[in-house]
Amino acid sequence: MKVLITGGCGFVGTNLALFLKSKNFNVNCLDNLSRKGSRYNLNLLRNKKIRNYKFDIHNFKRIRKLPKYDLIIDCCAEAAVEVSKKDIDSVINTNFLGTLNILKKAKKDRSKIIFLSTSRVYPIKDMNNIVKKKIISSKIKIKKTFGENDNLQGPKTIYGLTKLSSEMLIEEFAYAFNLKFLINRCGVISGPLQFGKQDQGFVSLWIWAHLKKKKMKYIGYGGLGNQVRDVLHIDDLCELINLQIRKFNKINNKIFTVGGSKKSYASLKQLTHICERITNNKIKFTKVPKTSIYDIPYFITNNYHVTKTYGWKPRRNILKVVSDTFLWLKNNQSIINKYF
Repeated sequence: MKVLITGGCGFVGTNLALFLKSKNFNVNCLDNLSRKGSRYNLNLLRNKKIRNYKFDIHNFKRIRKLPKYDLIIDCCAEAAVEVSKKDIDSVINTNFLGTLNILKKAKKDRSKIIFLSTSRVYPIKDMNNIVKKKIISSKIKIKKTFGENDNLQGPKTIYGLTKLSSEMLIEEFAYAFNLKFLINRCGVISGPLQFGKQDQGFVSLWIWAHLKKKKMKYIGYGGLGNQVRDVLHIDDLCELINLQIRKFNKINNKIFTVGGSKKSYASLKQLTHICERITNNKIKFTKVPKTSIYDIPYFITNNYHVTKTYGWKPRRNILKVVSDTFLWLKNNQSIINKYF
């Protein structure tokens, strides 16, 4: 099977390309190499004889000239929610118009599509209503989980809007042109090859700060570090997508929520304790009480539907996520220093 992965030199795309190549898929990537670390990842792909096409996903003239693929996996996105407030054109061009271009290519070639969406399609107010506090002064109780049937109405960040709009566009193309698709709404994903930053890849950033003894900040909700996120190990995601590809003819045109769920989650403060234990380092945190309008206090994924459909569950917990990421960061410090 011939597979094209957009955003193929990013964190998720590179891991997925290497994983599928190991399973004997014929893999190519599309990536403009604009991200930190993408050229490092490009070398990893080249070592496995995986070709990357270097141009922007919103350049349809070049996309339509690409070879025909049996499957396109769309991992390409500007995923930093705060950036989506500041650089609206770039976010829409990459996240929405990029998906439109991939759909036009898929329509022409009759390709299947797997689209990586986001947990940020859910409204900010629904996640804030779980806590209802501007200052989270104590540990949050893990009760509510978010799944495919939860409300989608309400502001969700411009980033989240572009991803939900892409989901809807995929469904329209599937209906109008009989395309086959799968959509995975993923929460936080982490693991090796992640060059993290504050609002994208924060787990990797947290570990790196502890490894290098850098000062950090608890930002928002009182600056106490009690916000909670579930975290999915990248290997768990790769294993799921491999399953989805192999069962695509029988299971398609569905949306799944996919995340670490109650198997793998932590508050920022708990993540700090894990990093301290693994690195044997303690670092200083500054409290920044003010909360961004785009921040959320809590997100835990409901994996019921994807588990029922494929028998898949995340096998790795938050400790495994941090341990594996730490080992990669520690063993590649000289290279990673260029990107953090």
